[in-house]
Amino acid sequence: MGPWRRPHHLSLILWMISMVCFCWSENSQPQKGSALTVVEQTESSDDGEVEDDLDSEDLEVFYPTNEWQMVNPGQAIPVGLHVRLNLQTGINEAKLPDSESGKGGMKYWKQGNRQGMINTDSKSFTAEELKKALKFMKQGTPVENLEEEKGRQEELRKRFRPIKELKKDFEEMNLVMETDMEIITKLVNKFNASRATTEEKIAALTDLEYYVHQLDNGQYLMTTGGLQLVVNALNTTEPLVQEYAAFVLGSALSSNPRVQVEAMEGGALQKLLVLMATDQTMRVKKKALFALSSMLRHFPFAQQHFLRLGGLQVLRQLFQVKEMEPLCVRAVTLLYDMLMEKELVEHAQDSNSQHKEKQRQYDHIDLLPAMLEQDWCILVPTLLTSPEHDTREKVLKTMSFMMSSCRNHYQALQGLNSSLSELQEEYQRLAAVERSEADEDGYFVGLLNSIDSIIQELG
Repeated sequence: MGPWRRPHHLSLILWMISMVCFCWSENSQPQKGSALTVVEQTESSDDGEVEDDLDSEDLEVFYPTNEWQMVNPGQAIPVGLHVRLNLQTGINEAKLPDSESGKGGMKYWKQGNRQGMINTDSKSFTAEELKKALKFMKQGTPVENLEEEKGRQEELRKRFRPIKELKKDFEEMNLVMETDMEIITKLVNKFNASRATTEEKIAALTDLEYYVHQLDNGQYLMTTGGLQLVVNALNTTEPLVQEYAAFVLGSALSSNPRVQVEAMEGGALQKLLVLMATDQTMRVKKKALFALSSMLRHFPFAQQHFLRLGGLQVLRQLFQVKEMEPLCVRAVTLLYDMLMEKELVEHAQDSNSQHKEKQRQYDHIDLLPAMLEQDWCILVPTLLTSPEHDTREKVLKTMSFMMSSCRNHYQALQGLNSSLSELQEEYQRLAAVERSEADEDGYFVGLLNSIDSIIQELG
């Protein structure tokens, strides 16, 4: 360091006396361009007043101005200052950035646990400025950031209108926000109106189908009496009304046990089987089969009555009409799902009372023996001629499930072996493409594995 850092003892004493006198004279007058350091927050300074007693650590804080000043060793320098090394003296110096020059107001800084503000105006701080600064510094929120946040909130207020104003505008426009339940009630009344035309009934049913997908809405349709109206509409002589009524019913029944029970008690199962068994259009039968599937899945009580009412024979009749192949595939899929349901319940490792009751109910469903009696071992493989991969997949799964009971029928079925061999060659090529792309669990690989398993079983 320079010679001024090593004075003789006498010079040091004279220098200290002069500095004390200078500080006394300066502090006795109002300060111009002063700088304030806010001390760290304490429990006792709750009123936002400035602490008078500063410890030695606080006195080491550097007070920046617009002029270059010497930075003593150990002094904390606020973030954002310009810092340089004076090559002539070898002393570190710092000052406020040039962008701050000529701009009045309070500048805030933070260094570790220290924080403070600098008045860049020629005037000193007012009491209100000090209180405001201390208040926000105690909360740990810089005033400048708070101003930015206020600006963002004001911008949001300009862009979005309050909900009270929107409600008032809706009321003036006679627009009323309706709940799903209110809408369903209106649609049911519209469908049930004595003077409603076929077009109006179809429109009401179309809208109802959209809403009853939701569990609560399906149950609300039941409590309003609308479900029974839809079930009764299956008996109408108008094919379009029958079609859309079955569509609404199927959507309301899907995974909704309460609605399934109510529809069962309302005679829906019988009416759907009648639509399937009688001379109806393809569209009506398709929607009726959809509703029937929704009724039977995961509902063993309905499955028992389905067998008692001759439902299996009704599905079997679909195979007698060539144009009904898409419905035959849906029928096979439904039967496969019912077989798997029983299989999963029987093998589930669950000993609670509810599961035991479910097992007891499924024990009374003799679906597979009934299928064997009605030659489903022969009916199912006939669908392998379909060009659709999805259809083949469902047929192969059903054949695999029935293998132990139908092996002899499969072996005696003329042309089955050649059909399986052709499919095996086709899926070997498709599976090879998937494997070349490092997809060992691909869709066609799975189909090939199913075919290989069936061919091996038939040996």
